[in-house]
Amino acid sequence: MEEIVIVTDSTADLPQDLVEKYEIQVVSNILIMEGKSLRDGIDISREEYYKRLPGIYPTPTTATASSGTYQHLYETILQRGAKSILSIHAPQKLSGIINAASAAAEAFGDRIHIIDSGQVSLGLGFQVLRAAKAIRQGSSLGNIIRMLEEMHTRIRIVAMLDTLEYVRRSGRVSWARARLGNLLQIKPFIELRTGTVRSLGESRTRSKGIQRLREFLLEGSPIEELAILHTNAEEEAHQFAKSLQLFRDKEPMIVNVTTVIGTHVGPNALGFAAVYQQGW
Repeated sequence: MEEIVIVTDSTADLPQDLVEKYEIQVVSNILIMEGKSLRDGIDISREEYYKRLPGIYPTPTTATASSGTYQHLYETILQRGAKSILSIHAPQKLSGIINAASAAAEAFGDRIHIIDSGQVSLGLGFQVLRAAKAIRQGSSLGNIIRMLEEMHTRIRIVAMLDTLEYVRRSGRVSWARARLGNLLQIKPFIELRTGTVRSLGESRTRSKGIQRLREFLLEGSPIEELAILHTNAEEEAHQFAKSLQLFRDKEPMIVNVTTVIGTHVGPNALGFAAVYQQGW
């Protein structure tokens, strides 16, 4: 086991092969649906969930794994020989994950370091991967933490939603309820940057919306890492990725977003998570 071990949560959207390759510990968040508590990414497939979501009443809700779950994991990792744990998670502004992890960490003093990534999905996942690779290269804990802090300003997530309805239901975005009105019929854009969700306007058709999404992606500095995100819009995601032709040496990840995130954005969303060479 590495001297420094990475822990994250299932909102990181990391493919299983990378989780295994870098020995990343992933804590599943909870999806509460039809009176049952389901483990995010384990107890229901993403494809099935998004197909069923529009017809599920009441709308599913989400919950954070308990502080006890984090405490047990931290204790197990340290007992196996790790000296430190770097626990990197979804932003405190949007989730209780940081609070649960921080409460668990109190039992272990300075051996556990909690990082608010300011992001979800691959905006978080790219930070986790960068930290895991740095550990393999022998970087110190302090240098890794500083690297992650610098990365925060260079990461952007933008998504085109099929409707504002699911954002409104979540109650996590204050402007969504006020702007609902006729906007259910258009394609709204949202951005997540350093923990804050904001509106980027809307498009009246999906085809024009995809063009606008491309403009959002390309308006920054050169891109280091890219993932195309979707909620059961896989064909569009592949077409969008193909149209970009940004990388010759590697294709961007195509990720069907985890259910705990998708509950709040709804089916048929399309977006990206990008790490740019320069900050915003």
